[in-house]
Amino acid sequence: MSKVTSLRDLALLRRVRDRIDREHAQPLDVEALARGVNMSAGHLSREFRLAYGESVYAYLMTRRIERAMALLRRGDLSVTDVCFAVGCQSLGTFSTRFTELVGISPSVYRREVGTATEGMPTYFSKQVTRPIRNREAPVPEAHLS
Repeated sequence: MSKVTSLRDLALLRRVRDRIDREHAQPLDVEALARGVNMSAGHLSREFRLAYGESVYAYLMTRRIERAMALLRRGDLSVTDVCFAVGCQSLGTFSTRFTELVGISPSVYRREVGTATEGMPTYFSKQVTRPIRNREAPVPEAHLS
């Protein structure tokens, strides 16, 4: 494995991350992000993973899911509306990724967590509802009837 080679590359990677944070609801892909910092898509992908420990796509989806969680807690949008509002093009992919990161489906989250954080200060509700990575998500237990 190579290491991130220069401060210049680190600065460019930070620009990519900042762009994802700002424009997560826009159609973004690795090629477009790489063009924005004059890197090849392959180089950006390798260096981003080395610097941040996850792929560009995983980082983008985490930002989208965080925003989706906030919109679902508000309770005034359907899961489909939230999916498209955060920049996802497929409800199935959105629901799968949401469930992987959060541990429950978007509809269950909307129904259960939205009311659980009611009245809680925003800074605290953001902290306790932050999505988790795949490797941290609990494995659902089988229910015996």
